[in-house]
Order: sequence, then C-alpha cells, then structure tokens
Amino acid sequence: MGHISLCVLVPMTVLAVVAVAAVDDEYTWPQWKVPLVRKRRTVPLSSPSFSAHPQPELSGTCGIECQRRLPSPSLEDLEQFLSYETVYENGTRTFTSISVQGLNEMTAWSRNASSSSRHKREVYGTDTRFTIADKQFSTKYPFSTSVKVSTGCSGVLVSPKHVLTAAHCIHDGKDYLDGAQKLRVGILKEKSRRGKGGRERGGRRKGRRRKGDTAQEDGQEKDENGGKGRGKGKSRKNRNRRSVESEKPSFRWTKVKKTQVPKGWFKGVSGGLAADYDYAVLELKKSSKVKHMELGVISSVKKLPAGRIHFSGFDDDRPGNLVYRFCSVSEESSDLLYQYCDAKPGSSGSGVYIRLKEPGKKKWKRKIIGVFSGHQWVDVNGDGTQQDYNVAVRITPLKYAQICNWVHGDSSACQVA
Repeated sequence: MGHISLCVLVPMTVLAVVAVAAVDDEYTWPQWKVPLVRKRRTVPLSSPSFSAHPQPELSGTCGIECQRRLPSPSLEDLEQFLSYETVYENGTRTFTSISVQGLNEMTAWSRNASSSSRHKREVYGTDTRFTIADKQFSTKYPFSTSVKVSTGCSGVLVSPKHVLTAAHCIHDGKDYLDGAQKLRVGILKEKSRRGKGGRERGGRRKGRRRKGDTAQEDGQEKDENGGKGRGKGKSRKNRNRRSVESEKPSFRWTKVKKTQVPKGWFKGVSGGLAADYDYAVLELKKSSKVKHMELGVISSVKKLPAGRIHFSGFDDDRPGNLVYRFCSVSEESSDLLYQYCDAKPGSSGSGVYIRLKEPGKKKWKRKIIGVFSGHQWVDVNGDGTQQDYNVAVRITPLKYAQICNWVHGDSSACQVA
C-alpha cells in the first residue's frame, strides 16, 4: 500500500471523531433550561363531594390533528392550566395559582403535527406484554418503582414520598372519584412477614422456591426450570403450588397525605388540551424504602434509536401481577405520545421511561418521560369523527417544573433535566 498524506489522514480522523460524538449524543440525556413555576396565592375551597366513578375509557379527547386547529396557549393560559388543586387526607381542599418564569428560553420546544391514521391497540394481535410474577424481579429496580393506586390504577415513585399517576385515576374532570377520599398506594414488598416456625401470617408454611418463566428487565426473556422436589404425585404438586404462591408479589399499603391535580385537566378550563394535563402527584404519609425513578425531558422520542419506550403497571386482566411492556412510539406531539404498547385497564398512570447515558459519563440511566394515560377515543379532525388509540402524556419542561415544585416545594431545585 502506498503512503497516505498526513493532510488527508487528519481530516479523516476528525470526521470519524465527530461521527462518533454525534451518535453518542443520540444516546445521551439532553440538558434543558427548565422554566420556573412559582406559587402566587393559595386559597381554601369547599370540600369535594367525591361522587365521580372511574371511567374504563376516556372519550371526546381532542387528538393531534384536532389540536392543530387550536391556537397556541398564551403565557396567561399556561399559568391558568398549571394552577392546581390540592386535596388533603382530611377532605379539605385548596387552590393554588402559579406564575411561570423563563418560558421564552424554551425555543426548541415546538408543537408537532401528525397526519397518519391509528388503529385500536389496547391489545392488538399478539400480546407483547411480560408478566413479572416472581418477586426476584418485580421487587428490583426499575420494576420496583411501579405502584398500585387504590382507585384501580398504577403509578410510579418519583421520590421516596411521591407518586406520579394519571389525573383521571383521581378526578374525572368534574369531581374527585369516590375512591379518592381514602386513597392508598400499594408498594411491592420484597419479603413476606413470617411468624414462628417459618409460617406466614395466616398459618401457611414457606414453600420450596421454584424458578419459573419470568421476563427480565427491558424485555429480555429468561426461561429457567427448577429441579425435582421430594415426594411424588399430589404432595409434590401441592408444594409447588404453595411455592409459586409464596413467590408472588404482595403489597405494603400506605395512605396518601395529599393529592395535587393541574387545573388544565378540569372540564371547561383548557378545552381540547385537557388530555395534555392527565397527570397528578400523590404525597404519601410515610416514605417508602424503595428506590425511585427521576424525571427526564426529551424533545422527540422518535428521533432516538428505535424510538422505544418502556413501562410497567398492574393490568386488570392479570390480577396481583406486575406487567411490563415496551414498544416504539408511532406519533408524537409536544404533549402526547401515541404508541402501540399492548395494555389493559389498570395500567393507566404507569410511568413511561427510556434509558440514555448521563452527560459526560458512560453510565446509562432510566428516567420517566411520560405518564401512560391509557386507551382513549378521540375527536380526530374536530368534526366529531372518533378514533381510538393508546396515549401517554409526555413530561415537558413546564410539567417537569410543576412536578418538581410539587415534590420539592421549589422548581429551582430541578433546573437540569
């Protein structure tokens, strides 16, 4: 091979380094200048009646094409939508108005449009969900951040004392659900409490551990077959049944101290944008001892490699078990993620997360970028045409600041997403 000039090698080396850096940036959490959400005034309200009933599916939502025809909200509108109600454990209620600062610095966040059609995807064709039935996996991060809300929904721990969930799990847009008056959150327990002689409460003996088919983290499936136990016939079958039952996850229930819901979710406030505000935060009376997951902000999921999202929840058709799934996002707006993740009622409120590298580090980190809202019927074009899809509410810089304000009492504590 002949000699290659140094003046040719140097530019080629530089181009290679730039290319690697560009690819690496795709896998790195972006740095955002998050606006500030400040409390203006808090006033007492009358206690809610807690008369609403859970809705299996939301309808009448203004979809992406419908929202394209709506004017962009002004700063005054956004401050109204982000103002919020707080309901306390004793049934009292307050309203807090807010102000937003630093909104003009969010130049990269724009409204996107979609024109492609969607089809029913509650569960469509082959069911791609994984049941995390073994405590060996369900009580380990990131699955352990998933919680069950007593109104029949799911949620995700965003701090030792705070749970992020869907607003419709607490409020139907007009009033709080009847089950929200004595709201509780179920956190998966790692170990069962046992009395003397190795018996569980209720007198059941601890069974032999049996390894079964489980789903590993991020969709990798693991198949392990346990060895033969002692005994034959019916006695061995009973021991195996007790073993499986003992390994199923159980919950430690904690009362909710207060609930916060953005005003944009309420009927007649944000109009066709109500679906964008389908999120709420629950503060627990006692801190959990479980690792929580942080919030993250990203402008486009589809631009990421594979455009894939993950979430786990407690689907109604698999009672007592945590269900994990992942899929690619098909369409997105600045506030909504349209995807074909298979799901059933009960998974609403789950934390939608992705995994990227931390800036300047090789370590990968999962962060919540949205809240799974569930299966919905939407007004597609604003003319009454209804179409169904699965949707998640994405965490925008403004929502990030608001949730941070609820969790920490000051949004300035979360300036870097």
